[in-house]
Amino acid sequence: MDVDEALGRWRGLAPETGSGPGSAPRHVLLEGFHALKHALRFGAVVPVALCADRAGALELAAELAPDLEGVLAGLLVEVDAETLRGLVARPHPTGVAALAERPDPVGVEAALRGVRRTPVVVLDQPRHLGNAGAVVRLAAGFGASGVVTTGPLDPWHPTVVRGGAGLHFATAVAPLEVTELPDGPLFALDPEGADIRGLTLPDDALLAFGSERHGLTAELRARADQLVALPMRPQVSSYNLATSVGMALFHWASASGAAPA
Repeated sequence: MDVDEALGRWRGLAPETGSGPGSAPRHVLLEGFHALKHALRFGAVVPVALCADRAGALELAAELAPDLEGVLAGLLVEVDAETLRGLVARPHPTGVAALAERPDPVGVEAALRGVRRTPVVVLDQPRHLGNAGAVVRLAAGFGASGVVTTGPLDPWHPTVVRGGAGLHFATAVAPLEVTELPDGPLFALDPEGADIRGLTLPDDALLAFGSERHGLTAELRARADQLVALPMRPQVSSYNLATSVGMALFHWASASGAAPA
């Protein structure tokens, strides 16, 4: 693909990357080499990928993703840095950007509602886009079945995808209402809950986390089967959201045969 064809394809697809709630954009923006690498590893369809330094990007591939060297060599199209800045509001330091097809929502929902051997993380009314992305990255690393958000935040917003380093494609990510959550025992993290160290979290659990400022909503608390608390020193207000998710997933993984090795 030459430069003109790549830019034409980009400009034709970029309007489909809207990030409003319920918009379900057809394509999502992948910012940076690592986001593109992860998306490709987990089956993303990438119709166009641009870079400001093709030789440098392929050097990264040789060092960090030799399994994708051939794919990236055939995919990456070099454009000048100014052109890239005109297409991407905040170019990544690696100078790589791509557009990927968003997974079919029907398939995502089927993955969430099917037989699950690992938990689903539920973010109840999250506020911070970067934190939501970090949670997706954690969930993918632990092999979680999915990440669900309630409320207006779009978990496929470009900033969330950037924070998740492209690992949205490694798990099932979807916005749902509390009434639409998948089946399974729901353990909601709350300071008033039982100490998580005394519990074994089942593999098909839903692990729900409120926002750092407001905690769980009343609707989510009412849906929970059990409130669970993380150990925390007195007078410390809270953990970062991604930290809380990582602690809970590690607790699950330490006792589960379904966790990644």
